[in-house]
Parts: sequence; C-alpha cells; structure tokens
Amino acid sequence: MDLFLLPFNHPVPFWISAGVAGLFVFIWLRSALTSEGRPSGWVRAITNPNARFFFGLLFVVWAVVFGIGLQLVPHQGANSPYGGLALIALFTGFFVMMGFLWSVIGE
Repeated sequence: MDLFLLPFNHPVPFWISAGVAGLFVFIWLRSALTSEGRPSGWVRAITNPNARFFFGLLFVVWAVVFGIGLQLVPHQGANSPYGGLALIALFTGFFVMMGFLWSVIGE
C-alpha cells in the first residue's frame, strides 16, 4: 500500500525519480532511432579521424583529475566519499576509453 501512496506521501523524490526514469527512456529511444536518420553534427565531430586527439586529451585530463582528486578525499570511515568518487571515475574512464577506441579503430 505504501508504494501506491508514494506520490502523495513523498511527492518531490517521487517526481524527481520519475523524471530521471523518463529521461533515461527518452535517451534510449533516441539512441535506438539513430540508425534511421543521418548523423548529427556532434556525431560527425567525435567520429572523424581527428577525434582520437580529443579522446586522448580527454583521457589525460581524466587521469590527472581523478588521480589527484581521489588522493585528496579521506579514505577511512563508512561515510567517506572515496567510494562514490571512485565509482564515478570508473564509469567515466570506461566511456572515455571506449570513445578513444572507437575513434582509433573507426579509421
């Protein structure tokens, strides 16, 4: 019963999470429809042969920012932000490296 009353008992978190879920669905829909249209300007920009320099620079910036940034936060205690920042570093690093591989192999 609590699940059905959630929009009334906690309206702000409910609608924020509903908006984020709707944004996810919109992004997935747009990505599914990309094969039916022509590539947009930003897609052409990150898939050209010179994009490897952009992703290489982006990787260096990522490594410096998180290499220094993760050393500045406390590592001990249950409420340490280290784990959350490390998870963000993991995901962003994965996507930056996939973009770099895509731009290099795509030539």
